[in-house]
Amino acid sequence: MLLNPISHCLITHKEHKMITDTHGADIYTAAEKSGTDKDSIIDFSSNINPLGMSESVKKAAVNSIARSNKYPDINSRELTKSISRFENVPEGRIFAANGAAEAIFRIAFYLRPKRGLVTAPAFSEYENALNSISSKVEYYNLKEEYDFKIQDDILNHINSETGIVFICNPNNPTGQLTNRGTLERIISYCKGVGAFAVVDECFLDFVEDKEKYSTVKLLDKYDNLIILKAFTKIYAIPGIRLGYCMSSDERLIDGLKKSGPPWNVSTIAQAAGVAALEENDYVKRTVEYVNRQRKYLTEELNRLNIKTYDSRANYILFMIHDGMDLKEEMLKRGILIRSCSNYKNLGSNYYRIAVRTEEENRLFIKTLKEITGSK
Repeated sequence: MLLNPISHCLITHKEHKMITDTHGADIYTAAEKSGTDKDSIIDFSSNINPLGMSESVKKAAVNSIARSNKYPDINSRELTKSISRFENVPEGRIFAANGAAEAIFRIAFYLRPKRGLVTAPAFSEYENALNSISSKVEYYNLKEEYDFKIQDDILNHINSETGIVFICNPNNPTGQLTNRGTLERIISYCKGVGAFAVVDECFLDFVEDKEKYSTVKLLDKYDNLIILKAFTKIYAIPGIRLGYCMSSDERLIDGLKKSGPPWNVSTIAQAAGVAALEENDYVKRTVEYVNRQRKYLTEELNRLNIKTYDSRANYILFMIHDGMDLKEEMLKRGILIRSCSNYKNLGSNYYRIAVRTEEENRLFIKTLKEITGSK
């Protein structure tokens, strides 16, 4: 039998199965299912920077391999210093992680809240992390009539029994932004009832005026605020696995470091992260490119009478009224999109696509028109 290190539950070999991916980006399963070479699939299900990995990051990762015969820096010192300069946040407030997902699970494991509130629909790992410690998961249901935007009544769902609240900004999969005033009211209310507020800003780097929405400047004011960030999306390095979180509660940061295995960030990831944080021009080009291409995709979808939800991120949620399985139809043509049927409060007619290159975006629209019989 196998021992689950998070829940300390015994799992029989019969129960131990391949992980079923609840995210996009599972081109491996898609390739097996369709009998297609995975390298030939155009992956619209994964929200990665369409400009790809920058040359400086690639070079830093390759050069670091020569140092990989030694253990990585257990404290990720150079990387933490770079993040500190980039965010203008003291080093003691930063925890470097093996992707934002690791930070989410460590936060849950360290804090062990009895109850947690998540918005729905939202990124599944908040709920998964809470379930892993047997925390009771409660939902704030985002309503289609409000374009899935958070309303002030979310405060009615936070009380003295709430231990933690997860907010994704911009939200995944809707791409909707929550303004900083609303976020501060949520954080402040959480503070009043003794709850932590986790604000996931992993996609905020794709937003043109992100400073208006970021909660980093609120760290000094609220020690119950935890901010999640990732290198995965904006720097196009999902395979390297790198993220971080920030909090002014340095005891919490120290607790996160001790709540899981050491050496959680590889030598390669640390080197890539340091190089990535110098890529200001690359990020600026990305934001301009993504915003231009997102506008094109949104206008084309709307022209086909397909409802979209004013995303501000590098992906678009849309609803199609036709009863077909659009994901399967697209995959037959070598394009993988994200079905949102397994998101709470979304049905089988909801899909999410990433903003990719101009050529790929035009191919997606052309293929969609062929499938739907539109012109």
